[in-house]
Amino acid sequence: MHTRTTGIVGTAVLALTFAAAAPAAAAPAAEPLHITMLATTDLHGHAQDWDYFRNAPYTERSGDTTGLARVSSAIDSVRAAKGEDSVLVVDNGDFLQGTPLTYLAAQQSGEGEHPMAAAYDAIGYDAQVVGNHEFNYGLDTLADYVDDVDHPVLGANVVDAATGEPYLQPYTLQRMHVPGSKPVTVGILGLTTPGSAIWDKGNVEGRVEFRDMVETAQEWVPIVDAQADVVVVLSHAGVGGTSSYVSDTVPTENPSDVIARTVPGIDAMVVGHTHLDRPSQTVVNEVTGQPVLLTQPHRWGATVSQVDFSLTKTRGQWDVTAATATALRTRDFPEDPAVLDVVAGAHQETVDYVNQVVATSTEQLTTLTSRYEDTPILDFIQQVQTETVDAALEGTDRADLPVLSIAAPFSREAVFPQGEVTIRDIAGLYVYDNTLEAVELTGAEVRAYLEKSAAYFTQVPAGGAVDPETITNANGTPDYNYDVLSGVDYDLDVSRPAGSRVTRLEIDGTPVADSDRFVVAVNNYRRSGGGGFPAVSTAPVVYNEQREIRQLLIEWAQERGVIDPADFYTENWQLVRNGEPLLG
Repeated sequence: MHTRTTGIVGTAVLALTFAAAAPAAAAPAAEPLHITMLATTDLHGHAQDWDYFRNAPYTERSGDTTGLARVSSAIDSVRAAKGEDSVLVVDNGDFLQGTPLTYLAAQQSGEGEHPMAAAYDAIGYDAQVVGNHEFNYGLDTLADYVDDVDHPVLGANVVDAATGEPYLQPYTLQRMHVPGSKPVTVGILGLTTPGSAIWDKGNVEGRVEFRDMVETAQEWVPIVDAQADVVVVLSHAGVGGTSSYVSDTVPTENPSDVIARTVPGIDAMVVGHTHLDRPSQTVVNEVTGQPVLLTQPHRWGATVSQVDFSLTKTRGQWDVTAATATALRTRDFPEDPAVLDVVAGAHQETVDYVNQVVATSTEQLTTLTSRYEDTPILDFIQQVQTETVDAALEGTDRADLPVLSIAAPFSREAVFPQGEVTIRDIAGLYVYDNTLEAVELTGAEVRAYLEKSAAYFTQVPAGGAVDPETITNANGTPDYNYDVLSGVDYDLDVSRPAGSRVTRLEIDGTPVADSDRFVVAVNNYRRSGGGGFPAVSTAPVVYNEQREIRQLLIEWAQERGVIDPADFYTENWQLVRNGEPLLG
């Protein structure tokens, strides 16, 4: 059992000792030992600093860069400064999904070493926890990756649905032999957000379960603490005790700070999942009164968290006396040729794949304004989804029901240029690896769905000019949780409070009745409950052929050879204020 002493307590004890035994000489203070943990999180397939959607090195306004190749150089610099034996390296999950590189790797799973595994191994990681996106491509792809990498892949709250036993290794013990000091054991426990039970229900249901992260920490931290001098929790979850879903059965999505506050015995936690840049936070444990350090590296390898521990020997046992965290920005480091080398083949294959021309667009299409006005490029998605579901319903008892479709503006920067359209252009529009499903909803449920979506907008004044760029993302709602609906005509009055904004909802010029029946094409994330939209997760599923939406878009474009808005664009919705168009 380790403890952490504070400077105030230590000084008080020392003063009392001197008062009781003044003649005796004070024992020399034990020399502290310093060890360093380096952490990354949410790499999302960024093996190197490359934007496959732009076919160019990654850039953003902040100047941050991406990729494990730069991460490697940052890590090497710390190893050189502090000594390799005093440094351990961990990753906090979400590594198997996020770029065309990992998409192709998943299609080829089992045919060779996964490029992300090769990159992590070239760097020399010591441990890694699964994130929710590790389940996107199914358990077999995850198992292949676990076999590929040299370090343990953890997940204490991921259990076998049949046996209740851990599906993944719960924790690992890293024995560090720093020259001139007795060995130090660092215990690393892995936990992941349980939302995967919703988001990847089709891949995990009946096979694995995701237990409450707080309860799992309460079970496993004492076991790790009994064997380790330093206890670290890799927590692929955010802070705040919040969830993006509403569920009576799936535990809280983001309880990292709750774990730090309620579970004694933890020295530091690596936080992730929410893609924030928060290198140092402190939570006081309510049981021990001791501080627990939380660090969240920035996503995609933009930063590496450097956590420095100071330890002293007390009665033959190492105690953590201090823990601090700072961020190393990888833009300050070059790409490591060793990492570039091991992923070179997969990278080139991906570049060749995404640059294939699939069609010609008659005009430039963009998502720049898709959040607040009807745009042809989202209707391209709607058309493909509607056609696919409509064809599948032929000959069924729902063949005569109107087919509606939902699509979200995932990216604000997607563009189909006038002229040649490549796979990377389509992948830049549809950035997630979602599959297409369809459910049956009533007219009342469609209206409730639209009201939920319309809460994405802030309430605008009753009069005066409005900048549409300033009225989105109310209450932090991300763009991917705002849906546009095709197949019906509707107005959203954003001068009204959320919950009462659907002022017109018609089909073929007739108001939609509560009892009307519709088939609605949705993605698997939304159908599983992602975003907390009403009715959709419990509605009857009428289509689910496990077809990837991005691939459907590619195939539609390839078959026709031309992307022409005249074939699919229908202006069917608008933002209004007091019945008048908001944007003129």
